[in-house]
Amino acid sequence: MIISHQNGRGKKIHILIDDEYQITTDVDFWSQNYINDGTDIDEEQWQELVDAINYRKAVNKCYDLLSRRDHSVKELRKKLLRTVDPDNADKAIEKMLDLGYLDDEKYARTLFRHLYDNKKMSLNFIKREMYMKGIDSFIIEDVLCENEVDNVANIVELINSKYAGKLQGENGKQKVMASLARKGFSYSDIKSAFYRIENEDYV
Repeated sequence: MIISHQNGRGKKIHILIDDEYQITTDVDFWSQNYINDGTDIDEEQWQELVDAINYRKAVNKCYDLLSRRDHSVKELRKKLLRTVDPDNADKAIEKMLDLGYLDDEKYARTLFRHLYDNKKMSLNFIKREMYMKGIDSFIIEDVLCENEVDNVANIVELINSKYAGKLQGENGKQKVMASLARKGFSYSDIKSAFYRIENEDYV
């Protein structure tokens, strides 16, 4: 098999075998793993090169995704598998874990605080969101046990900050209650919040 390369856009390098395109890498990788055009390589050498290219691709994808926001291990792996093979996805994740860029416990705590403090979401919604992110159930339970949750207080704050205007419209209370229910709040907590507002002069 005769290997050669062509420069692509930006830093891209296209690798060819017997003048047929096979895979794309970048200038930095190619400068470290350069093979002269016209070199005859065997199948084992080719597979080693492809594996190295795919591993670099997986690691770079991890850096890109994690630079945007934190991820759980399961969530990150799912995204990697859209473009990367399972072996290299797992190796890249191991690297992120070793570097401390992935930590499901830390992520779960950060996610809880964001959803509870900032978004004012219900306990049910938070648990569901954590499960969907792929966080293990024992981590979820630990995080929830570490934090006191007052769904009624969050509902009161939501009503005062977000839904006060809606209450003035036709069937306002029913519409607000429906919106709160969609956020995962129980009917009893919603009723308690309205009772607190109506009897303690919150609005």
